[in-house]
Amino acid sequence: MNKRVAVVGVGRMGANMARRLKDTGHPVVAVNDVNTAVAAELASELGCAAPTSLAEVTASADVIITVVTNDAAMRSIFFSGPGSLLDLASGKIFINCATLSPEIHREVSAAAAATGARTLEASMASSISHARNGQLYLMVAGDRSAFEECQTLLKDLSVSMRFIEGGPGRAAEVKALVNMVMNINTAGLAEGLGLAAALGHDLTMIREVFSQTGANSRVLETDGADMVAREHDCWFSAEHAAKDSGIAQALAQGKGLHLPLNDATQAQYARMAREGLGELDKSGIAELTFPGRHAHP
Repeated sequence: MNKRVAVVGVGRMGANMARRLKDTGHPVVAVNDVNTAVAAELASELGCAAPTSLAEVTASADVIITVVTNDAAMRSIFFSGPGSLLDLASGKIFINCATLSPEIHREVSAAAAATGARTLEASMASSISHARNGQLYLMVAGDRSAFEECQTLLKDLSVSMRFIEGGPGRAAEVKALVNMVMNINTAGLAEGLGLAAALGHDLTMIREVFSQTGANSRVLETDGADMVAREHDCWFSAEHAAKDSGIAQALAQGKGLHLPLNDATQAQYARMAREGLGELDKSGIAELTFPGRHAHP
């Protein structure tokens, strides 16, 4: 509980993780973001610093949590040369929480180890409200000793967690599988409801029937009503869904596998991003399947 914590990347998830840690008694000493105004506002709320220098972030904390957008952003904070998070990082623990490729987690782990730092990946399978309330589900991999040292912090962020053996990158692989299947389920639900709408069925009835049959899914519970009502406030964006399905696509290609359902789902979410719908929630894929909606062929 006395480990000083910094958070790099304070968008919707990172900011709420920082708030949760502050609420549960962890000394949050610094926040940082490429959007310096957002970081400064959160720092004022939490009563901590908002250094613009990544090296200052590392110097200020014992544990640095990163929640960045993609592999390129991860490289920019760890491999930007002098002034990166790895400056004078000996003895520090980095907990990297974004959904990224397994390879970037391995690269960061090796580079951190060379400086005397340790890393964990703590992939999150939850949404913004779960981050705020300490109800994340965490898939963790990396340095086992760091995992043991950070138990209290990780437990205060999560409702449950699983340590995945095999070293860096293994939790990221599992998270890619989770999001691949979730995105396929979301796309399938959108097509089922879209066809039901075209056939003139009452969609409340259809969702009730789905819930009692083999068509049931967690996505039906979380996204079904939003698809019908066209309420796509963003909890997990279509743009991120395209990225994450793409990570799974690359992993499959690396193993010589063809996954046509994932390929089709990734193409749908990529289309949303191209057509200006990428900031919608993943439920917004229904805009591509319901008759009379966005660019319906």
